[in-house]
Amino acid sequence: MTHPTHEPDRSDPCPPVAEDGPPTPFARLHHLAAPLLLPNAWDHASAAALAGQGFAAIGTTSLGVAAAAGLPDGAAATAGATVDLARRLGEERFLFTVDTEGGFSDDVAEVAGLARTLYEAGAAGINLEDGRPDGTLAPMELHAAKIAAVKEAAPALFVNARTDTYWSARQEEQTATRLGCYEQAGADGVFVPGLTDPDGIAGLISDLAVPLNILYTPAGPTLHELAELGVRRVSLGSLLYRAALTAAVDTAVAIRDGRHADRGVLSYAEVQALAGTAEDSGTRPQGR
Repeated sequence: MTHPTHEPDRSDPCPPVAEDGPPTPFARLHHLAAPLLLPNAWDHASAAALAGQGFAAIGTTSLGVAAAAGLPDGAAATAGATVDLARRLGEERFLFTVDTEGGFSDDVAEVAGLARTLYEAGAAGINLEDGRPDGTLAPMELHAAKIAAVKEAAPALFVNARTDTYWSARQEEQTATRLGCYEQAGADGVFVPGLTDPDGIAGLISDLAVPLNILYTPAGPTLHELAELGVRRVSLGSLLYRAALTAAVDTAVAIRDGRHADRGVLSYAEVQALAGTAEDSGTRPQGR
């Protein structure tokens, strides 16, 4: 990871930013009657297939992008692959948001530049996390500085500020403080993966003015239960990628072992057609 070359102003660790303009189409999805269910893709085909099922927006999964490239997740190793995927998805008509780990750098200017590049590629939003590869958390003021810089560089980009207090099981008591700081710095939404306790979720929501994003887990609250709590965005994270890998391995093993392996999979022609969605649509999405 790049070492910091920008020292944030520690006299105000959570600098407020100017108000944004009118909400974008992607931002409005966080204020509907039902929470935004965001499936996470790892390549163009998975994103196009999910969009084809009517999901309002698609996310990317940093684990899926990294694993598909044979690289580690969370280690700032996939900036290039992430930008390349965003540029390909930007040719499509669906809204999408990009998982950028911690911005792939601790240089605030570099993170802002990446965000601007992703916005120009067509991204409607980004995830920006404060977790680090060694399981520690970035200083709150540094993460706030990244958020503020991104909002300055790309004001219409929806910044979903993620704290890994629960994901890493570190400093959980700081969760509300970190979210409040990130909100003040300009985050459009906040994300607490690993939090599944209904009372804890409800307590955070009561203190927030921006939408709360929760990571769906099979053992946690259902989508309906999360909606009842007031969660406005539910991400699937790497679940779909891991499920796809599991299905691929199970199919190969079943064939090797002489067992039936027909899972009603997509045909060759159906997958081939996913590559032509941009050409068929004729235009890129207008407005994010």
